[in-house]
Amino acid sequence: MSYRPYIGVWTTVAGPLGLADLPVKLTFVDMVVIHMQVNVSGKKTWHGVQLCWRRFLTGLMLFFLPLAPAGATPVIMVLGDSLVAGHGLPQGQAFPDILANKLATEGVDVTMINAGVSGDTTAGGLARLDWSLAENPDGAIIVLGGNDLLRGLDPQASYENLNAIINRLRDRNVKILLAGMQAPRNLGADYAAEFDRIYPALAAKHDILLYPFFLDGVALMVDLNQPDGMHPNQAGVDVIAQKIMPLVKQLLDQLDG
Repeated sequence: MSYRPYIGVWTTVAGPLGLADLPVKLTFVDMVVIHMQVNVSGKKTWHGVQLCWRRFLTGLMLFFLPLAPAGATPVIMVLGDSLVAGHGLPQGQAFPDILANKLATEGVDVTMINAGVSGDTTAGGLARLDWSLAENPDGAIIVLGGNDLLRGLDPQASYENLNAIINRLRDRNVKILLAGMQAPRNLGADYAAEFDRIYPALAAKHDILLYPFFLDGVALMVDLNQPDGMHPNQAGVDVIAQKIMPLVKQLLDQLDG
C-alpha cells in the first residue's frame, strides 16, 4: 500500500498563519535561518521572534503528521445464487472471478467478494445479508431472483425482499448495481409481466444502476450453458462478464464520486 502526507492540512493551516512560503517538511536548519533573518541589522523585535517560533512549531507539527493511505482498492460484493457461486465451474472460474480478471486486463484493480450461495432465493439473500457484509464492501452487485422463478414464488414477495436488501445496503452507504432476471413465458403471461417489472421498478425507486437481464445473450444458448440448460459454462460466464462490464465501471466511478 502506498502512502502520502496530509498536504491538505498544510494548505488549511499555512494561509492564516502566513506560512504559505515555507516548505511542508521544515527542518531545524530552516528555523535557524529564519531566526537569523529576524535579527538583521539589529532590528530584532518581539513580533519577529513570535513569528519565527510560530512558524517553527507549525512546521514541526506538520513534519510529524501521520501518513494517510492512498486510494485503497475498492471492494465489490456479488450477492447471488448459483449463477454467482459458480455451480458446475472449475475453481476460480465463477462470475466474480472472471469479472475481476477482465477488469484487471484493463488496468482496473478491484477486490471481488463471491457472496453466492447455490439455491438461494431473494429471501435467502436477505436473511444472510448482514453476514455477507462482514467485509465492508464499497459496492454490491445483486444477482438474485432466479430461484424465486424456479419455485414460482409470489413476485410481490421477491420485490419486497430485494427492496429490503437495497435499503440495508444503502444504509451502509454501499453503491449498488442490480442485475435483473426475466421470467420464462411458460409461467404465464400475467406472472411473467409482474415479475419482469420488479427490477426496473426498484432501480427507478432507489436511483441505482440496472443491468436488465443477467443472462442476456446466454439464456437458451446451448453452446453457452452446461447440460442442465440453466447454468452458464465458462464461455457463457465470459459473455456475461463482458456484457456487464460497462455498468460495473459505472459502479466503480460512483465510488470515486
